[in-house]
Amino acid sequence: MATCFQHPLPVLVFFLQLFFPSFAEFGSNVHIVYMGERKHNDPNTVMGSHHEMLSTLLGSEEAARDSMVYSYRHGFSGFAAKLTKSQAKQIAEFPCVVRVIPNRIYQLQTTRSWEFLGVYPPTPGNILWKGKQGDGVIIGMVDTGIWPESDSFNDNGLGPVPSHWKGICQKGEAFNASNCNKKLIGARWFVKGMVAELEDPSILGKFDYLSPRDIQGHGTHTASTTAGSMVQNTSFMGLATGKAKGGALQARIAVYKACWVFGCTTADILSAFDYAIHDGVDVLSLSLGANPPLPSYMDASDFSVGAFHAVAKGITVVCAAGNEGPVSQTVSNTAPWIMTVGASTIDRSFPTAITLGNNITYTGQALHRGKNADKFYGLVDAASIPDMSSSDNPRSCGSGTLNATLARGKVVLCFWDASQQSVQIASAVVKQVGGAGVIFAQHPKSNLISCGSTPCVLVSLEIGTHISNYIKGTQSPTVKLSSSTTLVGNLVSPTVSYFSSRGPNSLLPAILKPDIIAPGSNILAAWSPVASLYWSEKYAIISGTSMACPHISGIVALIKSVHPEWSPAAIKSALVTTASTTDIYGQQIEEESGVRKLADPFDYGGGHVNPNAASDPGLVYDMNTTDNALFLCAMGYSSHDISLVTNMSITCPQTSSTSIILNLNLPSITIPNLRNTLVISRTVTKVGAVNAIYKAKVEAPSGVMVDVKPQILWFSAKEKVLSFQVKFTAAKQKQGVYTFGSLTWCDKVHKVRIPISVRTTFYDNYDDVS
Repeated sequence: MATCFQHPLPVLVFFLQLFFPSFAEFGSNVHIVYMGERKHNDPNTVMGSHHEMLSTLLGSEEAARDSMVYSYRHGFSGFAAKLTKSQAKQIAEFPCVVRVIPNRIYQLQTTRSWEFLGVYPPTPGNILWKGKQGDGVIIGMVDTGIWPESDSFNDNGLGPVPSHWKGICQKGEAFNASNCNKKLIGARWFVKGMVAELEDPSILGKFDYLSPRDIQGHGTHTASTTAGSMVQNTSFMGLATGKAKGGALQARIAVYKACWVFGCTTADILSAFDYAIHDGVDVLSLSLGANPPLPSYMDASDFSVGAFHAVAKGITVVCAAGNEGPVSQTVSNTAPWIMTVGASTIDRSFPTAITLGNNITYTGQALHRGKNADKFYGLVDAASIPDMSSSDNPRSCGSGTLNATLARGKVVLCFWDASQQSVQIASAVVKQVGGAGVIFAQHPKSNLISCGSTPCVLVSLEIGTHISNYIKGTQSPTVKLSSSTTLVGNLVSPTVSYFSSRGPNSLLPAILKPDIIAPGSNILAAWSPVASLYWSEKYAIISGTSMACPHISGIVALIKSVHPEWSPAAIKSALVTTASTTDIYGQQIEEESGVRKLADPFDYGGGHVNPNAASDPGLVYDMNTTDNALFLCAMGYSSHDISLVTNMSITCPQTSSTSIILNLNLPSITIPNLRNTLVISRTVTKVGAVNAIYKAKVEAPSGVMVDVKPQILWFSAKEKVLSFQVKFTAAKQKQGVYTFGSLTWCDKVHKVRIPISVRTTFYDNYDDVS
């Protein structure tokens, strides 16, 4: 023990930040004495060292016992004790003490994403305050329906239903008009397209409600995320405890159930669009999409046709980018009139202690609150218990690969591989053979799932390797999987979520997608208590671009409330041009993939959403139905067909389709094939102060020279819309890869930034998106 008092420990700053996030201090006499990593494997020995230190400080063992609050002795070394300020200062001088930290209040909070985004709480000047919490705006949710009894859809304090609402509350199985109120103002269901696809349509009623009622939970989750009412004291199995709330607290919800247990048909989705336009929604949110290969724009099998008409009527359409990441060219919902949303992480995690039989503790992540969380179980490596009848590698715990006799009653260590990436499958396989739990080693990923009675803890490949070596070197290895805890703050965030689909756009690379990213990893929101995934939980933690999409939908509702005259394109521009490309520490946003790397516009579009800045963007890149019609010209539609689509007389220009697409007034510039020199035009509309001067700032992509003319834009009461040109020149004629930059228009207040993506080419029809 004496050596502890004689030799200082290294200052483990990162570990300190991980376990002690910064919150508002209060006047407590309790202090945490943090001592870093344990110096002994035996927890009792570690605890004894804490008591000895405290006895040395206070003068007696009795005083130490009275002062001690907690002894941290499993995952790290330290203790909490009742100390005066002078005593805390004294013990901080002990050589083995890293830091002494005053006890702090942790504010109860959940759906943490809205605090993380700076939307909540409403304070003078922020978007929630300026937008009157979305009051008067109607958000249409095209999804799996809704669980109307959830507290997240209470209408306490809401005024009359907006006068422009013309929808209904359609009755059906276990659902009638009384299920709607001043929050959930309407609900419809669309099933005919699905029924037509089923050989036995009666089977649908056995697995789903033939009504707007949500049996899956997905629609309930997305609706409450975008505009749910405030609900106190919510959690998922005691995790993420606090207040649940949507972004646009006062906005109204209209539900269009077009998705069923077997999926969503275009026919049903388009019918939902049709009615939503009729009913008077202001925003449409669709957390659904198709996997590549993508159908052509305005194809009969693509619901972008419904989105086209909704946008033409002034309705902003927000869609999920897809969950096929981190593979490139997997983004869906790529029409230029749609707001396409990728997913990001927030500053909340769920650390879970993994204690091995040798008293070494590692930290993974899980959503685990099991009854036997503190019990030791036998531990086996899946590679050592193969089912000899299977030729597949058992290491990833694929179906039929494990020996049930050897796995029964034990926690199984599984490793990710290219053919078997799913922790859900591994957990199901281990449960099937009678295993007690799963430790799943994989590349860095943030999204978690609950595996029910068979806990699944995610660890890095590094930790998985250490655990595997422990198993190999121990005759009877054991492990304890502790209950997960909630940790908020001091985490690198946001990052682009592993699963979030990436660009470039496989259908038309010149249209940058996704447009933006928003929180989509481990989001807590309302749930259907009949959904089997989470037993009877009323709130659930889910990950996906499905969770990111309603965040943007809620923010759109707030912007719509602040600027009801803005077009969908103007709203999209405001979000994209004010998005952030840095994390909360000012570093460039990273993306989760096989390894962490800096993200680029194919990962996040314009960047991570910044709601408060989006309410005052300064300039917008606006578009209207005529612009979208010109896009259809480029797609090969005839003037006649386009006039039918738009009810406008459109004459397609004689310029090339490439030129039309590149010169669409989008808040981004993507050039898939730059040979020599190319000039592109854009137009900006002033939405800020009457008189303003903006100067161009260019960050040129590597290997490309960029010149903007004019370099200065002068706005006045008469000059509210100005155009400029951007000249791109390839520095060398070579077959290159995409490189990235930006163009930012700056005045004294605003920074209006658009992303630039350029690939120089030498060969025709050569594809390399690396």
